[in-house]
Amino acid sequence: MNELFFKLIEKIASIIRKNSYTLDRKIPLSYLVKISLDKIKCLLRAVLHGYSIKRKIFIGKNVSLLSKNKLFIQSGTVIGDCVYIDALSHNGIQIGCNVSVGPYSRIEASGTISNIGAGIKIGNNTGIGSYCFIGGAGGVSIGSDVIMGQWVSFHPENHNHENIDIPIRLQGVIRKGITIEDDCWIGVKVTFLDGAHVGRGCVIAAGAIVKGFIPPFSVAAGIPARVIRSRKTSTLA
Repeated sequence: MNELFFKLIEKIASIIRKNSYTLDRKIPLSYLVKISLDKIKCLLRAVLHGYSIKRKIFIGKNVSLLSKNKLFIQSGTVIGDCVYIDALSHNGIQIGCNVSVGPYSRIEASGTISNIGAGIKIGNNTGIGSYCFIGGAGGVSIGSDVIMGQWVSFHPENHNHENIDIPIRLQGVIRKGITIEDDCWIGVKVTFLDGAHVGRGCVIAAGAIVKGFIPPFSVAAGIPARVIRSRKTSTLA
């Protein structure tokens, strides 16, 4: 009986995710039943937020979604408890299939209504850890198959500050945007500053501050982040 339930959950998950999904058989059946019921509740919450049950979107407790006409979420996406998403921007927020947004994360496409942002795009099968912040003022593009830890932040905007006779807040901003290409692993508490561009297949070590270009398949660490080796050659950069 237990095995039949495991196989049923695996089949349902595989249909939602559109790829094979396998459960660890060491999971207690009571635990599996609980998380299955929680997922059903999340599915029903998505309906209350206006998404068809056929979309297979899962929304946690106490989630705030603003400017939903600019928010585009694909199937299989999970929005964790207490997540705040404000899609007000020129291009809105686009979230791909099978994306996971961790609890207490905040995604703001604009920092101010006096100069709305460019927007945010997140690719398929990307996981965003708990307590992350993604600002979209200058535009943020996160690729597919990206995994990131907790407290990762994106800040695609810089304040002008050259004139000492004018308050910094009145000198305007510069916006270059931030790009993270496909298949990257972003460690806990990494900070991306305006103009950062991380190539495909990179690993960014925990606590790094990224402000420039990181070539594809690099391992980068430090403040500011620098390449310490290439995944292709396993030699020091």
